[in-house]
Amino acid sequence: MNLEEHVDLYERTDVVNSLLARYGVKFGIYKNNTFHEQLFPFDAIPRVITKEEFAFLEKGLKQRVDTLNLFLKDIYNEKKILKDKIIPEEFIYASSGYLPQCEGIIPPEGVYSHISGIDLVLGRDGVWYILEDNLRVPSGASYPMIARELCRRSSPKTFHDISIADNRTYADLLKKTLEHVNTGGLTVVMTPGRYNAAYFEHSYLAERMHVPLVTCNDLTVEDDHLYFKDYSGKRELVGAVYRRISDEYMDPMNFNPESVIGVPHIFDIYRKGNVALINAPGNRIADDKGIYYFVPRMIRYYLGEEPILSNAPTYLPYYEEDMKYVLEHLDSLVLKDVAEAGGYGVVFGNSMSVGQKEDFIALLKKEPRRFIAQEVIDFCGLPIFTKEGQPERKADLRAFVLSGEKTVVWKSGLTRFSRNPDSFIVNSSQGGGFKDTWVLNQ
Repeated sequence: MNLEEHVDLYERTDVVNSLLARYGVKFGIYKNNTFHEQLFPFDAIPRVITKEEFAFLEKGLKQRVDTLNLFLKDIYNEKKILKDKIIPEEFIYASSGYLPQCEGIIPPEGVYSHISGIDLVLGRDGVWYILEDNLRVPSGASYPMIARELCRRSSPKTFHDISIADNRTYADLLKKTLEHVNTGGLTVVMTPGRYNAAYFEHSYLAERMHVPLVTCNDLTVEDDHLYFKDYSGKRELVGAVYRRISDEYMDPMNFNPESVIGVPHIFDIYRKGNVALINAPGNRIADDKGIYYFVPRMIRYYLGEEPILSNAPTYLPYYEEDMKYVLEHLDSLVLKDVAEAGGYGVVFGNSMSVGQKEDFIALLKKEPRRFIAQEVIDFCGLPIFTKEGQPERKADLRAFVLSGEKTVVWKSGLTRFSRNPDSFIVNSSQGGGFKDTWVLNQ
C-alpha cells in the first residue's frame, strides 16, 4: 500500500479540522479554576497496522484485559492473590483507587471493566510496550470515529482503493456490551454535563447507540430501582448506566456528600444487583500505576500463561532493591506518580536541576509507594502533515477492549501524537493531537 498516492487526503487536513470545529469536536480542560474548551487537532496521515500485527495485538490485549477483570473480581472478594503473596496487601489497601465500599460485590455477569483503554507504544526495537491500563472511565473512541467519517467525505477514493477495517462498528460493539449486563430496562449514557472535558464523546456515543443521554437530574432511585424521567414526565426503568462520572461523585449518599452530579442511592441498588454500572465502581485500583507493575505476574497467576505484550521496564521504589537502582540511575529514568493521569505527575530524571533532584529523592524516600520509575522507551514517531513537509512526532496508541459476552478488541483506536518535536508526552491535556488508526483487512 502506497500512502503517497493519497496525498489529497492529507492536504485536506485543514478542511477536516474545520469540520471538526463546526461539529463541536472539542475537549475541555480546567486551568486556574477556569474552564477552557479547545480543539483536539487532527492529522490526516494515519497510523497503519497490518492485519498480522493487529492479530498479535488483539491476542495480547484480550489476555491482559481478561486478567485484569479476574484481578478486580478477586481483590474485592476472595483476595487469593493477596493470600498467595503475589501482591503485597499494603499495595492494595494504600491505593487511592481501592474502594472498600465495593467489598463483596460482583457486578452483573461478573464483568468489572466493560470498556478498557490500553495505552501502548511501538519501540524502535519493534516491540509493543504497554504504558498503562485505563479501566475507570477511558475516553477517546469518538475522535477517530468522527474523523474517519469526515475523511471518507473528503477523500472517498482513498477508502475505495484501500481495504481498511470499518471503525463504525464501535457503537454496535459498545451497545452489545452494555446490553449483555443490562438488568432489565433502558440503557443510558450518564454525563456530568456540558462542562465535562469529554462531553462531546458522551453525546456522540449516545447518539450513535440510539440511547438517552442523561444527567443526574433525569435519574431517580425509587423502590430499589433506577428510573429515567424524560421531558414529558414519562418514567422508564433503567437497567444499565454507562456512567462518565468518577466513582467519588457518582452517589453523594455513599461517596462524596458534596457531589451535585451524582444520583443518591444509585450505588445501593447497584449493590443489590438491580442496575449495571459501566464501568464498575472500584476499577480505579487497576489504573494505579503501581499495580501496573504486577500485571505480568497476574497473567501467570490467573491464566497460567506468559504475557504476550510487554510492560515497559518498571521499578518500584517500594522494594529496597528497586529503590537502590532508581537512585543510581535517576538520570536515565522517567518517574510517575501512581495516582495521576493525563500526562500529569510525570518527570524525567535528566530534566531536573540538582536542587529538584534532592527534593524529589527526599520525597521518594518518604513516600516510596507513591511512585514508579520506568526506563525511557525510545518509541517510534509518526509523520504529520505540514506545509513544510512531514516531520515525525512521538505517538502512542490507545486500544479499546470491550468485555461483554466475550472480549473484543475494536479494529481501530486513538493514535495520539506530540505536537512538540522535543516531547514524549502525547496527551490531549498536554497539547497533543490525534490521528486515525487504520487496521488493514489484507
